[in-house]
Amino acid sequence: MPSQMHPTQTPHPSRRNIETIAKLEHDALHRRTWTERFSENAVKVVGSIAFLVLNVLLIIGWILINLRSIPGLTPFDRFPFGILALIVSGESIILTILVLVSQNRLLRQSDKRAHLDLQVGLLAEQEITALVEMVHKLCEHAGVDVDYSKHAENFGKTTDVQKIVKELDEKLPTD
Repeated sequence: MPSQMHPTQTPHPSRRNIETIAKLEHDALHRRTWTERFSENAVKVVGSIAFLVLNVLLIIGWILINLRSIPGLTPFDRFPFGILALIVSGESIILTILVLVSQNRLLRQSDKRAHLDLQVGLLAEQEITALVEMVHKLCEHAGVDVDYSKHAENFGKTTDVQKIVKELDEKLPTD
């Protein structure tokens, strides 16, 4: 049972975060095009064990019929089963395209999340830098002697993101 919150109370930060994330996910789902929805639903069906079993049974049945292993049924696709090969090839092409459409949407969504994460990280870094500067100035103003070591002094400086990107590019392995 959800806890009742007084209208003047602010929700716990984790609850607000959960609600924000849920809203972002709902919005992303509602922005999908009909082709994306279709391909994702098709991929769900195709990616199931039931679909695999059905395909295996159909292929086994096809082969058994066309090898005259089932009395009373007339073969219609003699060995090497050209029609079966054509159908399976066509199915694989269609399934590959459906998977790629779904993956493209997921990639766009992942990129959007990465950009959001970067933005939030940069904002947090800027806010923390400002807080360190304020605390340092407050300590100086109050006459509090603080060992403002080189490590803490660096936290009071703005991070050069471009410099970090360049260093990462230089140090990370290439493909």
